[in-house]
Amino acid sequence: VQLVESGGGLVQPEGSLRLSCAASGFTFSSYAMRWYRQAPGKEREVVAFISSGGDSTDYADSVKGRFTISRDNAKNTVYLQMNSLKSEDTAVYYCNARRFLPGGGYDYWGQGTQVTVSS
Repeated sequence: VQLVESGGGLVQPEGSLRLSCAASGFTFSSYAMRWYRQAPGKEREVVAFISSGGDSTDYADSVKGRFTISRDNAKNTVYLQMNSLKSEDTAVYYCNARRFLPGGGYDYWGQGTQVTVSS
């Protein structure tokens, strides 16, 4: 099982970035996907959610209207389009695949990609 994030980097305030997370080793289309982030000295927090079929999404209040999560089940990839970036969006961003099953489930994480918003 692998989740590989890409697309992070240094961007100026009000800029945009598009993160990608390529999945392999499991049935991607059966898993809900989330993007999390963790800033230095802070707890990891969920940023965005998308259902397995892509028909339902949800966002943290801090990113609503600025970030968009999407997925392409044919490419086993989930995306996070980030617009109007702010310094407080600086963090390591992780993608997560999760599937709940009776009595348990599966939970996979990527290695993270750094996003730095600074002038």
